[in-house]
Amino acid sequence: MTVTEQVPAGLEPTSLATGAARQLATTTKSTPQMRGITSRWLLRSLAWIPVDGGTYRLNRRLNHLRGDGRVAVDGSGPRPAVLPDALTELPPLAGFADQEVLAALAARFTVRRLAAGEVLAEFGAPVDKVVVVASGKIDKVGTGPYGDRTVLGTLAEGDHAGSPMLNALDPLWECGLQAVTPVVALVLDRAQFHDFAPGVPALQAHLGETAAAPRPPSDKYGDALVELAAGHAGEPVLPQAFVAYEPAPREYPMSLAQTVLRVHTRVADLYSSPMDQTAQQLRLTVAELRERQEQELLTDRDYGLLHNVAPKQRFQTRGGPPAPGDLDELLSRRRRTDFLLAHPRAIAAFRRQCTARGVLPDTVEVAGDRGSTVHTGWRGVPLLPCDKVPVSAQGTTSVLAVRTGEADSGVCGLRPAELADEHEPGVSVRCTGIDERAVLSYLVSGYQSAVVLVPDALGVLENVELGR
Repeated sequence: MTVTEQVPAGLEPTSLATGAARQLATTTKSTPQMRGITSRWLLRSLAWIPVDGGTYRLNRRLNHLRGDGRVAVDGSGPRPAVLPDALTELPPLAGFADQEVLAALAARFTVRRLAAGEVLAEFGAPVDKVVVVASGKIDKVGTGPYGDRTVLGTLAEGDHAGSPMLNALDPLWECGLQAVTPVVALVLDRAQFHDFAPGVPALQAHLGETAAAPRPPSDKYGDALVELAAGHAGEPVLPQAFVAYEPAPREYPMSLAQTVLRVHTRVADLYSSPMDQTAQQLRLTVAELRERQEQELLTDRDYGLLHNVAPKQRFQTRGGPPAPGDLDELLSRRRRTDFLLAHPRAIAAFRRQCTARGVLPDTVEVAGDRGSTVHTGWRGVPLLPCDKVPVSAQGTTSVLAVRTGEADSGVCGLRPAELADEHEPGVSVRCTGIDERAVLSYLVSGYQSAVVLVPDALGVLENVELGR
């Protein structure tokens, strides 16, 4: 725009116009901004263990519990179906390896749809079916000491009941099953199973072995028992014991996230004042790498926290939205909780539930690398926001309860103790040269993993509804 274009018609300029003056001025500029940078509270709150050799081995006391206890269901087709491999999560079928038999048995499960309030099994009746929940929630209903109805637990997707029927022990239901929401369940009736099993000798032999095999002595956590004597007098012969270790402990290799950053030498040489172009490009690239690392810490199928919660540390909401009582249940199942992690929408839903009950949530001050911040809390435990906690298309999410630190047998992040060309802890930046187009290339690599040292260090409240 020229000077004459800025002056109204018929008026002559009496001083230099601002448009012309800017040609001699130095513009004040911001550093490059990025909308995708979040607070990354999970990365900031975990205790990090430096790992030598690229692998971390988790040694634990010998435990007799196996599997994750959930039977996977394929819901992608027109009819939900049990995955044959997942049937080995049923205790009587643990270790059974004949895939053809498992596939034939999975095909005999029928789909049953229940309305909210419908009873699937009565307390004290003979167990006449194996039930696998495909969707919805089922309450495990019992009878209190005065004959009133009590809720002993909740079954959700992947949970099962009635597996003792497979061993032909004629058991009774230890609790009733009643649908809380509309439920899709996969059911194997006793008649269907008895029509199939006698014609499969391998299956019959395996079920006979699992029924007759004595259970190894263990404590309430499933750990191999250590014999002790207490309260004795005199000089009795004391029991002899030792602590057995897992014979094949799990090992955690470093997970990798990488990219190649390219900067033209002409840009790096001529346009790096007042801001270093290469440094700004690298800053934003590392920020994106950190965002991806936090997402992987939650959702990676191998080491992600959401996929490494023990079966007994998975809980369901009683009414759908995250209520104070649900968080009480989550907190009560571990000796200490350092923080709760949830999607910001889940935190808003929790505050709505507090408001509806006339309860005021806590405010907890959390120290960070940029000073202290105040967060919503419950029972003195901060509820930290993380937008990488998945929210399903139906508006359900999860709330994680985390205890951190190697000394407290908690959840720990893993990263290399030392890296060549280390830029930040766990991140290396290595110049790989200049190509024939005079473009500089930098290999940006991030290494990490995570480990849950003992099962009660991590818990999750599942199927948290955000829309109600």
